[in-house]
Amino acid sequence: QLVESGGGLVQPGGSLRLSCAASGVTLGHYATGWFRQAPGKEREAVSCVSGRDGTTYYTESVKGRFTISRDNAKNTVFLQMNALKPEDTAVYYCATGDLRGLVYSMKPIDYDYWGQGTQVTVSS
Repeated sequence: QLVESGGGLVQPGGSLRLSCAASGVTLGHYATGWFRQAPGKEREAVSCVSGRDGTTYYTESVKGRFTISRDNAKNTVFLQMNALKPEDTAVYYCATGDLRGLVYSMKPIDYDYWGQGTQVTVSS
């Protein structure tokens, strides 16, 4: 089970830190991704951290602003979001799974386990 938290309403330029807490699965063994879905749009990848060596990946639009990290002791993955923009507004989901042997993936279809999502709204 994955449970996201940390979403909310923030002004443009502000920051939020999302958390993805896991139970029943060890996040350090698998890649974990953050995805987001805005109204009327498809779910898109934001970032991923590989299970094998912790390598991180980001979609172009968030590079330099978002940072994914993992705390194995807490079995939790974080997404630090800085310099937020209105276009970052979406429901954010974390997901994990063995990815059929892939080291990482930025495709939602490759992930087996999903959280319920947390709303992030960037607005003045």
